[in-house]
Amino acid sequence: MVRSISILGCTGSIGRQTAAVAEHTGIRVAALTANRKIDLLEQQARKFRPEFVAVYDEQAAKQFKIAVADTDIRVGSGMEGLIEAATLPGADCVVTAVSGSVGLKPTLAAIDEKKRIALANKETLVCAGDMVMARAQEKGAEIVPVDSEHSAIFQCLTGRGEGELHKILPTGSGGPFRGRKRAELEDVTPEQAVKHPNWSMGAKISVDSATLMNKGLEFVEAMHLFGVTPDDITVVIHPQSVIHSMVELVDGTVIAQLGVPDMGLPIQLALTWPERRESMFEHLDFWKLRDLSFEEPDLVNFPCLRLAMDCARLGGTAPCVMSAANEVAVHLFLQHRLGYNRIYDAAAAAVDAVGVTAADDLETILAADAAARAFVRERFGA
Repeated sequence: MVRSISILGCTGSIGRQTAAVAEHTGIRVAALTANRKIDLLEQQARKFRPEFVAVYDEQAAKQFKIAVADTDIRVGSGMEGLIEAATLPGADCVVTAVSGSVGLKPTLAAIDEKKRIALANKETLVCAGDMVMARAQEKGAEIVPVDSEHSAIFQCLTGRGEGELHKILPTGSGGPFRGRKRAELEDVTPEQAVKHPNWSMGAKISVDSATLMNKGLEFVEAMHLFGVTPDDITVVIHPQSVIHSMVELVDGTVIAQLGVPDMGLPIQLALTWPERRESMFEHLDFWKLRDLSFEEPDLVNFPCLRLAMDCARLGGTAPCVMSAANEVAVHLFLQHRLGYNRIYDAAAAAVDAVGVTAADDLETILAADAAARAFVRERFGA
């Protein structure tokens, strides 16, 4: 169990839940980072009294520094601030809960310092999975997944011997529009898309869950986290979100991890692993479960998942380009500047336009990310 943590992205959904788990388990919060929500950040800083706080937005950082001038909290800003928070000697675990590729550099820096990485930032592995996992192995840094699906797979594979795994079976609810045709989704609003049927999440990940892009990003993540190929992964739609994922072993045995749909559970496990502690969350009540059902994913009407699976097979910078383009497209959609179905169109067009190269170094990866973002803003941002 870790003793102290840095929370990167503390004002987001995962960050807020991580802070609550830390308070419950008695884990010290050594550092916090946020982008612009300085009112909430100030509340958290005064409550947990971290030694360091970084605000990514430079102007917001100046305002925050004034707001906490009566404390002894050191304040940093920009990418340098995020990296300092990720490498702080006073934290033995870094919770990467920032959204987007901004989490890549701080995560690599934390790995270099041999921190435990409680990984909630999908883009880190989607964009640079080979590099990140190789660096973690080289440095001896531990990566424990926070996503409920990857946490479930991680738990199911614990204690398994090499060669026992046959198939990874990540589950997904299907989102709020499961069963709908693509033509019926043309006029979907952001307010409708963020209403996930089972999970309470931030706006961006909620939209990704609606389009099934989130499941596609998790598909790519699983390849890197567990060292498997795309052919070793089969996505299963499970509307009740009780089974968080499964693994099938070579003898036909299927092992599943079940629990209530609450992100606090995998967050706590990532901080206490290999121990388990009593949590503040509900326990699963089997007598209230009416049924557990399963479906194949609809790749025709939810083409974002198909695109992600195709990019996983292409490899190189393809997943990075897709992820960056999707991030900008979702942002435009949330601003009512882009139609719901156009999110897929933007991501697919970016992969074609930007092209795919080998993801050999960080500069190449970041350049591909930037090119994808620029393409979507120029072509779809009007």
